[in-house]
Amino acid sequence: MEALSGLLLVLFVAMISGTIVSVALPQIIGALNGTQSQYTWVITASLLASTASTPIWGKLADLFSKKLLLQISIVIFMVSSVACGFAQDTGQLIAFRALQGLGMGALQVLVQVIIAAMISPKDRGKYNGYLGGVMAVATVAGPLLGGLIADTSWLGWRWCFFVAAPFTVVAFLLLQKTLRVTHVRREGVKVDYVGATLIAAGVSVLLIWVTFVGNSFDWLSWQTAAMVLGGVAVLAVATWVETVVKEPVVPLHVIRRRTPALAILASLAVGMAMFGGSVFLGQYFQIGRGYSPTEAGLLTIPMMLGVLLSSAISGRMVSRSGNVKPYIVTGAVVLTVGFLVLSTMDHQTSLVLIAGAMVLVGAGVGMSMQNLVLAIQNTVPLRELGAASGAVTFFRSLGGTVGVSVLGAVLANQVATGIAEGLAKAGIDPAKAAAGGRSTLNIAALPEPFKGIVRAAYGDATGHIFLISAGIAVIGVIATLFLKPAKLRDSVDLAEPAPAGDGRTPVAP
Repeated sequence: MEALSGLLLVLFVAMISGTIVSVALPQIIGALNGTQSQYTWVITASLLASTASTPIWGKLADLFSKKLLLQISIVIFMVSSVACGFAQDTGQLIAFRALQGLGMGALQVLVQVIIAAMISPKDRGKYNGYLGGVMAVATVAGPLLGGLIADTSWLGWRWCFFVAAPFTVVAFLLLQKTLRVTHVRREGVKVDYVGATLIAAGVSVLLIWVTFVGNSFDWLSWQTAAMVLGGVAVLAVATWVETVVKEPVVPLHVIRRRTPALAILASLAVGMAMFGGSVFLGQYFQIGRGYSPTEAGLLTIPMMLGVLLSSAISGRMVSRSGNVKPYIVTGAVVLTVGFLVLSTMDHQTSLVLIAGAMVLVGAGVGMSMQNLVLAIQNTVPLRELGAASGAVTFFRSLGGTVGVSVLGAVLANQVATGIAEGLAKAGIDPAKAAAGGRSTLNIAALPEPFKGIVRAAYGDATGHIFLISAGIAVIGVIATLFLKPAKLRDSVDLAEPAPAGDGRTPVAP
């Protein structure tokens, strides 16, 4: 429990770094005179770096000291967080957020790997409840703390980044004292840096295309053909590399199995829910409804309570029964229903209805997110635990990255259309309005007639992105239905197959 307290504090630091910024981000981008695309990339940059580095950290955890890797990631995270606080424009902020993503990806996967190396899958359900509780507390406290900091004149939004520093120092010292993880050094190991680089490059090209298509160039254009074909080609080469290298960063022999493959597919939907919900709901409450950052943080509490209660309750029930599939399926269905309700909202929708839908989304995430990781960890031996955990976290982060990027691009197009239509109805030439050069995210700087038009455009456009989320969540439901029912094992490691001819029945992985 002493070591677990340090690990939970590390996880808290990683989680709160994302949620504390989510509500304050409209004010941050407005203060830096950023655009909607830059708003999206402040989130996407950290998610992309986290996604690309996650499988590398997972693989390194199988090869080197888990404790040392965790301490290195804490230092990376602390330095980059402070750098974000000193950013002078959106370009610098995006760059520092990418560096912060390296630390975030490491912290998230290494905590899961270390806990899995100490506790058997059956008992791990209860401890996953603790993980879910910490995530929920961080997710609840983050927006509130971020909104309060942004609204406090003598602090300002920069302290949303600076505040992570003391947490990381305490976590580092606590882990140095309490964490004891046995490490067996493996000789002749190699890390697949080529594969990781190709995966990151391929995903980055496709995300950049999603961000700019429809604005900077048409859907049917040479730029689209070059970026889509180029991104797919790079990912194809990455897949080939993973099949020939000795130590693949994404072990294809693991993700080819039925349970890992289906769990990874479902994780894509959960990733979109976890990141898309917190990012765009905070923006909706501030820009679409006119609430302050602190008030927006309070309004996101229903979703976080859903995560807290469902993760804690389902975690204990999983440990008691040893069955994980029923809770994953239920979570995926509840998540889809929550998205469908959110898809009906506009700038005048009742906050009670939105709160109810947010509870459903949070409950769906809480029941499925950690249990999907648990389902995969139950199918692999201890020596592959880091790679398997890194793979599922990688694809969940990839779902969040793609989700934020795609939904952000859709939102930007919908908002632009809505503002143009609103200006036309008000008898204002959209071209002349655009010539003013003001960011639509800096509401305070807009003249009064424009404020109502911009708020309505953002409020009405948000419902469209959650309809897309609901469609993707349905894919997650289908994937979870085909998961193979299995009892969680009581041992930390899989039993080795018995030697032939000894009269015992071999235990297959």
